Amino acid sequence: MLNEEVTEVKDLNGNILEVKNLGINFHVEDRVIPAVDGVSFSLMKGETLGLVGESGCGKSVTALSIIGLLQTPPAKIVKGEILFRGENLLNKNSEEMRKLRGKDISMIFQEPMTSLNPVFTVGRQISEVIMQHRNLSKKEALSKTIDMLKLVRIPSPEKVVKQYPHQLSGGMRQRVMIAIALACEPELLIADEPTTALDVTVEAQILELINELKNKMHSSIIMISHDLGVVSEIADKVAVMYSGRIVEYADVHSIFNEPKHPYTRGLLEAVPDIDTDKGQRLKEIKGVVPFPDEIKEGCRFKTRCDCASKDCMIKEPPILEVGTNLVRCWIYA
Repeated sequence: MLNEEVTEVKDLNGNILEVKNLGINFHVEDRVIPAVDGVSFSLMKGETLGLVGESGCGKSVTALSIIGLLQTPPAKIVKGEILFRGENLLNKNSEEMRKLRGKDISMIFQEPMTSLNPVFTVGRQISEVIMQHRNLSKKEALSKTIDMLKLVRIPSPEKVVKQYPHQLSGGMRQRVMIAIALACEPELLIADEPTTALDVTVEAQILELINELKNKMHSSIIMISHDLGVVSEIADKVAVMYSGRIVEYADVHSIFNEPKHPYTRGLLEAVPDIDTDKGQRLKEIKGVVPFPDEIKEGCRFKTRCDCASKDCMIKEPPILEVGTNLVRCWIYA
């Protein structure tokens, strides 16, 4: 399901999460900046959705709204629904969201060094989540913490549990973040660029670990990334975001084998290929993502698109079904 124009939900029972026509504005001085505008998607139990796009397109803002961590003000949710197990999260107060957060919905943040508290040990930070939501004693929580560190393949967990974040490598800190997120076996896990700061070897290990834990715990995952290679390894469905909108939505095979939107094709063409001749320049998408409040009319991708027509300049394209893909583009109208 995608966008406000697609309102019918075909399988209510199978979806653990439904985001419908979500709109989020940021109020900065005398400006109103539409960071997310009419975003919709659904996620079934045990499924992984890849949310991709360049920096500033609204991926992380969408994720933070789901878990209830948007800073308001300056952010304000102006329209839409976020249905988790059929309940609209936007109707819940801060106390109700606090009980859900960490237990039923968890998030792995981008940078573990800034997300972990430097003055508390790793063990205390994981135990705190467990005691908060599972009503265990300190001793029981510590035992569970060690089990979680073992689960994310951290060697010598009895030693690591007493260490501080600065004493661990980047890969180890990211595994601790995963342990915190999965400590209460959440039904929905949001992973926001979980491998950005890691080298390729550690990145592959983290992706393998997330996949393994997903299958073990039957959690649903939203994987946020600008790296299409990461998404291809883990996602079942992909939503491509551009300037606050989802411009293409399909299963992972259709996105990678038969991309329809010019922006999606541009992203894929910019990915390095092992068969590319040495010294050959990678293809790039011209220009930069426009600031959200600069867009007054027409397609948001028009200034960077080689296929732009007269219609693209004056009217925003509708969502169209093109094969198995949902695409926001005048090419297919």
